[in-house]
Amino acid sequence: MKHLRYRLLVLGSVLLLLAGCISYGREFPTPTPEAITNGVTTRAELLKLFGSPTQVGLEDGDQTWTWIHVRAGAGQTLSKQLHVKFNERGVVKSYSYTSSLPEEVQQKTK
Repeated sequence: MKHLRYRLLVLGSVLLLLAGCISYGREFPTPTPEAITNGVTTRAELLKLFGSPTQVGLEDGDQTWTWIHVRAGAGQTLSKQLHVKFNERGVVKSYSYTSSLPEEVQQKTK
């Protein structure tokens, strides 16, 4: 009985730890200014670089793709998002990238 209680306590602790860590979306590489050029980069090139988008949509009549990755746990939520707007030919019209990853925030604020 003592061993069963100990095993249940360990199993419960592990489950609580795992339940506290969640993620949404798939990890994708951080875009560099050279990777995406307005008026030049195509949807096919973005698929090669980043894989399938997490979300697709429309903004002011233009198609949009969004890559999102969120990690939450231990009282901290970290995220990054790439949002791309295409013209009617499927070429990048504009894009934005935001991140709360500490290494990227520190690098960009130096």
